[in-house]
Amino acid sequence: MCIVAIAWQLFDELPLVLLSNRDEFLERPTQALHQWSDQPVYAGRDSQSGGTWLGVYRQKQQQSYQQQHQVTAKQNGRWAAVLNFRDGVQASADERSRGELVTNFLTSDLSPMAFARQINLQNYAGFNLIIGNDKQAVIVNNRGYAPTALHSGLHVFSNGQPDEGWFKTEKLRGRLRQEVLPLIGEDSRLDYWQDAALDVMSDKTLAPENKLPKTGVAKPIEQALSSVFIAPIVLNDTAIKMPSYGTRTQSILTLRCTKADESELKAQLISRETTDL
Repeated sequence: MCIVAIAWQLFDELPLVLLSNRDEFLERPTQALHQWSDQPVYAGRDSQSGGTWLGVYRQKQQQSYQQQHQVTAKQNGRWAAVLNFRDGVQASADERSRGELVTNFLTSDLSPMAFARQINLQNYAGFNLIIGNDKQAVIVNNRGYAPTALHSGLHVFSNGQPDEGWFKTEKLRGRLRQEVLPLIGEDSRLDYWQDAALDVMSDKTLAPENKLPKTGVAKPIEQALSSVFIAPIVLNDTAIKMPSYGTRTQSILTLRCTKADESELKAQLISRETTDL
């Protein structure tokens, strides 16, 4: 399911602050955050389909033949995140992995808007895709929401239309404004506000019944999915009631610009697994 919050162009040194919870089936094989060996991508990886839910462009390269033991990471500021769209429509076997949208953008030369406009939307199950660099951020989905550039501000997206105000998105938006954005304004260093951000992203408050969205799933499941952080739940109707779904990974991504020169642009992506939370 997932939820993503983006503070876009609110801070001079940090044009992007992105917070993400990845919700997934607990048995789905996943690799933790790492530098991919086959593509210039730094991200976690879905071992089942080969894509990712959140990543940045990064390519390791040798500095020179005299410095063979010194490896640098080339970055270009490209980042992307994808969320599924919950509307009761089941994905079909012939649809492509939504995770490839992230990797395809990261390895593309197209601008965020140009990339969003050329996606063959019918090839994928329902998705919300947010892609960008340090200059432009764009959201698009294949449920009728055309490619749209984000304005400067705080944006929170989950599994409905980008402009829908679900309980969990509004809960997260309010806490970020009160508890996290002021800290970033005081000191943009990640270690200053990281703990506060992860605490907010770990909010397990469930929506009251009268504030549940109608997405085609049973009401008890809808309520279990209504918190910012989804504690392990039984999503499948099986004889053995074992938790099968929940928030598995929490991530923070920032782009830092220390000078006007693009060579000073630095992407920082961290993540933690949530099995012990």
